[in-house]
Order: sequence, then C-alpha cells, then structure tokens
Amino acid sequence: MTRKPPAEDPGDARLRVGPPKEYAAGLPAVTSSLRHAGEQMGARRSLLTLLRVNQKQGFDCPGCAWPEPDHRHRAEFCENGAKAVAEEATVRRVTPDFFAEHTLEDLLPRSDYWLGQQGRLTHPMYRPAGADRYRPISWDDAFAVIARELDALDNPDQAAFYTSGRASNEAAFLYQLFVRAFGTNNLPDCSNMCHESSGSALVETIGIGKGSVSLEDLYEADLILVVGQNPGTNHPRMLSALERAKQQGARVIAVNPLPEAGLIRFKNPQKPSGVIGGGTKLADQFLQIRLGGDQALFQAFNRMLLEAEDETPGTLDASFIERYTHGFEEFAEHARKASWDEILQATGLPEAEIREAFDQVLAAEKIVVCWAMGLTQHKHSVPTIRDVVNFLLLRGNIGRPGAGLCPVRGHSNVQGDRTMGIYEKPDDAFLDALGAEFAFAPPRHHGHDAVDSIRAMRDGDVRVFVALGGNFVAAAPDTDLTEQALRRCRLTVQISTKLNRSHVIAGEQALILPCLGRTEADLRPSGPQLVTVEDSMGMVHLSRGRLAPASEHLLSEVAIICRMAAATLGETGPQMPWGDFASDYDRIRDRIERVIPGFEDFNTRVRQPGGFALPHPPRDERRFTTATGLANFTANPLESPKVPPGRLLLQTLRSHDQYNTTIYGLDDRYRGVHQGRRVLFLHPDDLAERGLADGDLVDIVSEYGDGVERRAPAFRTVSYPTPRGCCAAYFPETNVLVPLDSTAAISNTPTSKSVVVRLEPRSADA
Repeated sequence: MTRKPPAEDPGDARLRVGPPKEYAAGLPAVTSSLRHAGEQMGARRSLLTLLRVNQKQGFDCPGCAWPEPDHRHRAEFCENGAKAVAEEATVRRVTPDFFAEHTLEDLLPRSDYWLGQQGRLTHPMYRPAGADRYRPISWDDAFAVIARELDALDNPDQAAFYTSGRASNEAAFLYQLFVRAFGTNNLPDCSNMCHESSGSALVETIGIGKGSVSLEDLYEADLILVVGQNPGTNHPRMLSALERAKQQGARVIAVNPLPEAGLIRFKNPQKPSGVIGGGTKLADQFLQIRLGGDQALFQAFNRMLLEAEDETPGTLDASFIERYTHGFEEFAEHARKASWDEILQATGLPEAEIREAFDQVLAAEKIVVCWAMGLTQHKHSVPTIRDVVNFLLLRGNIGRPGAGLCPVRGHSNVQGDRTMGIYEKPDDAFLDALGAEFAFAPPRHHGHDAVDSIRAMRDGDVRVFVALGGNFVAAAPDTDLTEQALRRCRLTVQISTKLNRSHVIAGEQALILPCLGRTEADLRPSGPQLVTVEDSMGMVHLSRGRLAPASEHLLSEVAIICRMAAATLGETGPQMPWGDFASDYDRIRDRIERVIPGFEDFNTRVRQPGGFALPHPPRDERRFTTATGLANFTANPLESPKVPPGRLLLQTLRSHDQYNTTIYGLDDRYRGVHQGRRVLFLHPDDLAERGLADGDLVDIVSEYGDGVERRAPAFRTVSYPTPRGCCAAYFPETNVLVPLDSTAAISNTPTSKSVVVRLEPRSADA
C-alpha cells in the first residue's frame, strides 16, 4: 500500500545505532526493495515496473551505470535500483497547490529527504524577482523567460549549463549543441565532481578517459583489486559479477578505509542459496588503508614488481613494455626509490600485509583494478590513478582478456554524457565535426567546469544557470558559498523530475521545468520515442519507458531542450531543425552518427538486443592515442594528506538509503545506523583521545587556511572500525566542510575524501 509523504521533517530525533553488518543483500535487501516500492508505487505498479528494469525490451535503471549481463535475470535490479525506480515512478505529486502553500522560506529548513519524498513535479513553475514562492507558468512563457535572460547577457560566457548523469545520449547531444550554438563551452557536469580525475589520468596515459574492461574480463580475471569503492551500496549489481568471478577462481583484495559489508560476504538475492544460505565470501584480503594512502600502496607494488624482475626475469611483460609503452626507464628509476618508511606512514598498513597482497599480485597473470570516489577525490588523485596504470602496464594487463582498468562510474549515463560532448574543454576534432555537421563555428575557448562555475557565479561573471537534471546545490562543495553564488544569478533553471534542494536555493528569478523520467512513455505524434544510454563499460543500449507520465503537463528532456533552443536562437533552418529533433529521436541519432566516431549505423545497431560496444583502442587493439602514440609510464612524486596534530581527516560518503544526492530513507543498514543521518564514524581511540564517548554530540569544523569557518553542527559520534586519524560522515550534510578551492590537481575535482577537521563538543540541548 502506498503511503503519503511525511508531513513533518523527521530529523534525527529517533536516531539509533547498532553494530555494522558483515554481509550484503540477502533477504533484508528483498524486504527493503519491496517496502520502498510498495510505499511509493503500490503493489501492482511495483510488479509491472520492476520487471522491466534493465531488460532488453525495458528501461535503463535511473540509478548506477553498472552494465547488464548478456543473460539477464527476470529481476535484473538491486535493492538501490528498486529504490531509484520507486522514487521516479512514485504516485506522489508536487502540484501548484504545494507551491501555493509553501514559500521558499518555509522550504529552506526542510531536509533533502523531506523535499525528495514529496513526489513528482507536475507543472512548470516560475518564481519572479521579488516573489516569495513559485507560481505556475505556461511552457511558452517559461521558454520566453529563458530566451529573454540569455539574450540580455553581455556575452554567452555569462551563462553556465550543468548536466547530471541521468540525461540520455540524445538529450545530452542536443544540449551541448544548443549551448555551443549559443556561443559558450560552459558545460559543467557531475563528472567534474566524481570521476574527472580518472578521465584526466587515463587520457594522458592510455589515450582515452574510459575503463578498458568488459564484464567478461571481470569473470576471467585471476585477481581483482577493489580500491576506494563500496559496491554493496553504490553499485550493488557489481557484487553478482564479483561472485561469478570468485566461482571461476578469481581472488579479490579490498582496499578501503572502512570495512564494507558488500565486500565481506554477499548473499545473492537472485538465488535461493543467497536468501537462505550463507552467501559468498568476496574479499580474500582487506587492506584497511588510511585516507589518501592508495598511491603509496601502488608505488609499493610497483617497486616490488621491479625487484621481482631483478630476481626472476620474466616477472614483467618485457615484450609489451618495449612494443606498446613509453617512459619506462624514467618511471623505473623513480619507482625503485620509493621509500618504505613513507609508504607505511601514508598507508597506515603493516609491511607484512602489503607483502601478503603482493604475493597475490605475483600469483596472478590477469589483474583488474576497480576504483571509485575513494581514489578520485583527493589533491593527488590524478597521480594516484597514473600509478594504478603503471601497475597494470608492468605486466601487460591492459588490452588482453581478464585484465585492465575499471573506473566504476556513478550515475546511469554519466559516461554517455561525456561521449556526447558534455565537456568544458572539447578537443578540436569534436568541434570540427560538430561545426561541419551543423554549419556553424563552435566556440574554441575552454569553458567553466563545476568548481569554476561556482566561482564565476560568486563573482558575478555567470548570471544565468541552467541545470539539466541533478541537484547541483546538494552535489557541490562548500555549501554556503555555493548557495550564495546561485542566489546571485539573475535566473536559475532546473529541469527536474522531483523536488530537491536546488529548487529552494533560487536565483533572482527561477524556473522549475518538470520532465519525463526513464520509466515513462515518451509519446509523440510520430510514435513512441526511445532514448539511449552508455554504461560504465562502454555499451550503448536503448531505454524504453512504459508508464503513463506523472502529469499531462510534462515534456521530455529532448523536447525541453529543443524548445529552449528554438526560443533562444530563433529559426535556424535545416542546419538545426529543433522541431524535427523533438518529434523523432532517430533524426538525432542520425546526426550523432555523423559527428561522433563509433556510432556508425547507430539506429540499426542500437536496436539489436543488448545494443553495441563503443570502440576502445587500448582494449580492442592495444592502440594508444596519446601524445607519444604509446601507453605512457609516468614518474609521480609520492603524496598523501598531511594532518596537523589533534586533527582528523574526514571523508564524505553515502548511506545505504541514498544514491548520490537522493535520500531514499534514513537508514544505513550495513553500518548499523537507523532513523538518522547526522553521524560521525571514528576510531574508538580517537574518541578517547578527545575526551569523547560514543554517542556524544560534536560540531565538525574544517580547517583549510583561508580564514573561513566551515561548520557542520550537531553530529553524533559513532565508535567504528576506521583507521586511526580518519573519520567519515554522509554527504550532502558535510559538503559544507569541503572548501571550494581545495581541489585535485589537474582535474579540479573537490577533495571530498580528504578534509582536515577538528571536533568541538556540543551539549545535547545546544
């Protein structure tokens, strides 16, 4: 039975903490999936909808980008996928009456959970300058507002156009086309805040900013390193792939500051033995590394591999190194000088544990390294990932079956958005093809990424901000500054399915443009329209929504972009036929085919069951399109976070009832947290050293050195098995602590996994 959204914000009044779990999924995952689906959709709607998730004739899960196997289970979704679908397919509605009842001031103190639970947006809404609330607006008038404000700018670079990973390939392609036809490359996206470090390192070292493995490679691997990643919560279907790899003889090493239930034991809910049996032990070894110590670990592995080659020639793949790589001698000279004292200090690991892991490395011929935000959100993230590449290059573990690089992307089409041209620094080849196809001269200067967009809004250099999906305020660092920056804009536009924090933090004028979701049928006079997405491993496939739209007033993302472009740019003729694109998405795919390599015969190939794989030169033919024409070894100085005495190093992370900025519920079952989110996990000795006890209230204060106090108040301490000197808390609540100017070198990604903080005790009634 469906339930109404909460009338009052529950807060943390009922917060309770128990022991963490030592397995993931199983019967609790089934129960949780059914409960969330039933509360949001009802029983019949849940059954009809969930059985279409990730099916070849169904729709792509709006959650993570983990790929689908060729042979799919009837229930090809995970617990958090079910939650994501339930949130989108909910029967709850946010109508104009809701906005008439609530001013922005009323909504401001509400939690992200409460806002998201109100339901689907049903009408376009407008907050005029000086008004205290949103009011309904027609679609024509909404697009007229956007066109008026964009046309009034002194130059196109005074606008920024954000994209979340939910957008389809078709929407993303048209969005970047509109933005570049308008005259700017200000295309910040969610990648800037997550895997940008991966792309920066991989483009430099192997020539393409994508991972080099397929699902079949995971199944064939001898050894899989899962580094800085919690698949049990963030990519739960990955656990099934790891289980299959284990059954075929692979070993798994988990490298992470926190012990995560999904990497301890997995009870596969798609199998009877997983529901009632003991499940599968996944990690053969757990290296509980200090935050930011991963580069030191791989430098240790690289030094030991070189020393092993000295003792036993043939340990390295000399033929591969000679034929396919560049820079080996300089790298090797540097790697041999890696200091064990510095390695042990940075990792916090005993040397014996590192050598035990290295024994498994030596015993494996085929190795896959998987990673996520634990590697990408540090000051030295790009050098860290370069050293991961060095590690795999030494033994030829790129471009052969069962081996390679596996950055595990987050949102369901975040990789596809980048493929479609959502990038603030496009290369000349892409711009040449785009300009030739659409008969215009795209801007060549680099635009703003996410962090630079916030700076530009803060400084008054960006006056219009448009967001295609996502919840920019909750995803961005330095929350107070980000909110101030958005409020300085003349106009903010949010293209959204559900109410979120970014609707409450509005510019002088603000628009909410409600759009169709993945689960919904997109019906046009020419027939039902299909969209495509690209998964984390470069497979492109169709997504077919089937549900009736949440409101008759919704438009698709494609239609919104086309009408926004037509209103702003005027009649553009056959070069950019926005009306034709909105009526038939095959026409968009025809143009994608002519602009982006790898999409030849797009409309035909994508209609094949399962879609098709995009080309990946390093994987497919060991061809590396780098500046040297080879895979590049790199010599990287060892870096790790430096923490002053008495301070801690904080990482922000998700709870299990959360995906990115969407809060499904107030539990983190695997970590033992229930009915609350303002918790701080830290080692019991760190509690005692500060005169604190488990359950005390503290304010978390970040220390960056710019004289700005960043404070997250009233967090309950939780004694937890973290490394000494490291602590963890959920975002977006702790994004306020991440300084805007604390970013990774080269990628400019916020350093959300290495924030220096101090704790200030707080009385319970403060």
